[in-house]
Amino acid sequence: MRIATWNVNSVRARLPNVLEWLAEAAPDVLLMQEIKCETAAFPLADFQSAGYQVHALGQKSYNGVAIASKHKIEDVVEGLPDASAEEQSRYVEATIQGARVASIYLPNGNPVDTEKYPYKLNWMARLKKRADELLRDEKPVVLGGDYNVIPDAIDAHNAAEWVNDALYLPQTRAAFRDILNLGYTEIFRALHPDKQAFSFWDYQAGAWQRDNGIRIDHFLLSAEAVDRTISCEIDRTPRGKDKASDHTPVIVELR
Repeated sequence: MRIATWNVNSVRARLPNVLEWLAEAAPDVLLMQEIKCETAAFPLADFQSAGYQVHALGQKSYNGVAIASKHKIEDVVEGLPDASAEEQSRYVEATIQGARVASIYLPNGNPVDTEKYPYKLNWMARLKKRADELLRDEKPVVLGGDYNVIPDAIDAHNAAEWVNDALYLPQTRAAFRDILNLGYTEIFRALHPDKQAFSFWDYQAGAWQRDNGIRIDHFLLSAEAVDRTISCEIDRTPRGKDKASDHTPVIVELR
């Protein structure tokens, strides 16, 4: 089973690119973030015509996550525990082919001197709680998405540019490690310990052309999922397309 994660940066604005990639890459599951539309406005018919069923959790203009799958989507959970009535649409989870899979859009957290950074850290604490709960069933767990976390210096073209950014602050990286320490593996880095590769390039200052990127889109796998892992790669091709998202897909393949 091939599972991809992709922050599409507006599913309606990037729909031709997304459908083209689905036709070419043919993942079994696509986890999407920043769909940027209300649930009812998701272009469901286009995905169904491509052979995918979808469970979307949207909100107007911002955020939003979705799971598209060639296989049945079961036992869906929307949102993390302890969500307030004003909770942003950032988390959806389901069972697919016996694996528990989640699409995650973790808050950015900038500017760090505003309420946005405490919100990010609190959201990560809630994610840790849910991630811990998921391990108790001892089934394969795949937590994929845009984590808005640069784990280490190798994950940025120039880490010095990010030292005061919410994506790279020590507290952010420590919270990310806390989730890993529950028993999860960040599978791309586990398979490619010395490889510098990126999943996001800003639209500004020719970042894509200069390969000035960062790696913030990750798959966290339980031990049961790691045991089934064949590969994990980043597909740079969509980022070079016209009207591209600023992120590109990451794909993990499981037996």
